[in-house]
Amino acid sequence: MKVCIYGAGAIGGYLGVQMALAGADVSLVARGAHLEAMRANGVKLLIDGEERVARVRASDNPADLGPQDYIFISLKAHSVPGVVDQMRPLLGNDTSVVTAVNGVPYWYFYKHGGPLEGRTLESIDPGGKQWNVLGPERAIGCIVYPATEVVAPGVIQHIYGDKFPLGEPSGESTTRIERLSALMNSAGLRAPITPHIRDEMWLKLWGNLCFNPISALTHATLDVIASDPDTRSVAKAMMLEAQIIATRLGVTFRVDVERRINGAGAVGAHKTSMLQDLERSRPMEIDPLVSVVQEMGRLVDVPTPTLDVVLALVRQRAAVAGLGDHLATPPLTAADLRAADLHAEAPKVAARH
Repeated sequence: MKVCIYGAGAIGGYLGVQMALAGADVSLVARGAHLEAMRANGVKLLIDGEERVARVRASDNPADLGPQDYIFISLKAHSVPGVVDQMRPLLGNDTSVVTAVNGVPYWYFYKHGGPLEGRTLESIDPGGKQWNVLGPERAIGCIVYPATEVVAPGVIQHIYGDKFPLGEPSGESTTRIERLSALMNSAGLRAPITPHIRDEMWLKLWGNLCFNPISALTHATLDVIASDPDTRSVAKAMMLEAQIIATRLGVTFRVDVERRINGAGAVGAHKTSMLQDLERSRPMEIDPLVSVVQEMGRLVDVPTPTLDVVLALVRQRAAVAGLGDHLATPPLTAADLRAADLHAEAPKVAARH
């Protein structure tokens, strides 16, 4: 089975080592010193008190690797639209694209049902580039729960977790997803197949859409945001706005908002990915985690006043820091969406997925 990890950083490197050692024909797309170290010494994974090494093909040119059975996209989500054309040599007739990225994926409204079936989301997929090049029919959803870190070029430190829920956009259990799940499970990666991948997606996004921008604005860690009455109140308001949107779209949340906030706080003095990116002067995932929720709110006529304020502030924070963060320009209004033929009648009943 040929598997390409496009973006072999912390999570991608972890996936690559585990699947390669389980017998998959793994190749990696990376760049810079990290790539050179992997070429010279293999990919090193520090996990459970041991060092595991996988020697696999690695390149900064996907054309060197050829068509794949599965492509894992494990880049920062805002980076994906800019490299879609480079992925073309990896695409064969039966290639599946596994979106192991944060936030809402490009294929969200494929096989979704309801008035928004087949819509693209401008904030995460400008001009529908991913939809048109990668194709929604190739997509398999993947939620990333583990925490890993690149501690040196070519060296990945596993911190915690091994769960990667998988799901077809249609909710079906297909041969391709069963093969992928079996491979990942054999590699020590828990990859259960869920018929409701969007529910799982929103559960993770629910925390990311508020804790990430609040942390970038305040520089506070998760435990502080969740325990301070004021920031907890802001986070809760954003989450409740998002919950109304998601519920309109047919999503079911298996925990309530208080439990979700408490769970984030229990992680402790952890810096969110957005805060880490800000501190390292890297672009932040504003659009995949926040702007897209605003856009989806416009599509189903749900106001997002708290999210709008926080989004405006974190966009300005990124601009002041000189970080080219988001793909979309100013906040999308209902008029913008209608003009672009992206606004449909708001579904009054939940779409099934």
